[in-house]
Amino acid sequence: MDARVEARVGRNLPKAILFGLILGLALLFSLIVVKEIFMLFGAALVAFTAYELASALRFAGRDVPRIPLVIAAVGVIVPAFYLGAEGLWWAILAGVAFVSLWRLAEQLIPARRTGAASLGTDLGAGILVLAYVALLGGFAVVMAGQPGGQWWVLAYLIVVISIDTGAYASGLLFGKHPMAPRISPKKTWEGFAGSVVVAIVASVLLALFMIGIEWWVGVLLGLALVGAATLGDLTESLIKRDLGIKDISTWLPGHGGFLDRLDSILPATVVAYVFFVIVA
Repeated sequence: MDARVEARVGRNLPKAILFGLILGLALLFSLIVVKEIFMLFGAALVAFTAYELASALRFAGRDVPRIPLVIAAVGVIVPAFYLGAEGLWWAILAGVAFVSLWRLAEQLIPARRTGAASLGTDLGAGILVLAYVALLGGFAVVMAGQPGGQWWVLAYLIVVISIDTGAYASGLLFGKHPMAPRISPKKTWEGFAGSVVVAIVASVLLALFMIGIEWWVGVLLGLALVGAATLGDLTESLIKRDLGIKDISTWLPGHGGFLDRLDSILPATVVAYVFFVIVA
């Protein structure tokens, strides 16, 4: 039975649940007890995720400087928390400059020198990592740094986790029609329908009882989050397909890599931040 379930969902569910609980408890502690601790949690996540995505790109032939990327990704956390969105954008621009100059300096080493076309692709890959991981994830830190923002962060993360769980459960029980068979063969329309229902229910409950907004705003938030989460999941699947790998890494037993767990969360962060700015 376990083997059939694993083959259906593509994960070792007991391990996935265990590590999911560990990450979830760490997140709860960082947001509820002392929200400044969330900076450490966010820094660890963007560091590991940036490193593993850069490593995957290097596997595909792109000469991406991993350590400078990790430094630049972690460097957005404190400005995002204390200076808000403006601090995040300036930190991202500084990170892009730092990583690009590092890669250009490597051109001075004969053994690392490449052609102009390859150099341009390498620079683009570095910018991709920062934009995908540090910029999108940074908006969660921006929210957490605002008064009451930690509850919005917790709420949207609960919704996205519920979306993933609903998609898994309904896809496992009823999945028959693939949504995008060439990109993500295991994702079905039945699973998507289940995720929509769960997203709306979770968002309405959290809107009323956690973040204190109207129920209909919760409905809109749930629909927007499920759209962003699904798009993020498919985008990461497309990246892995182009790179020819199953998981970005194998650091998290039952989950693959950090990006495999954050694929739906990262784009949903921007949606949550937009609602936070407009409503809160």
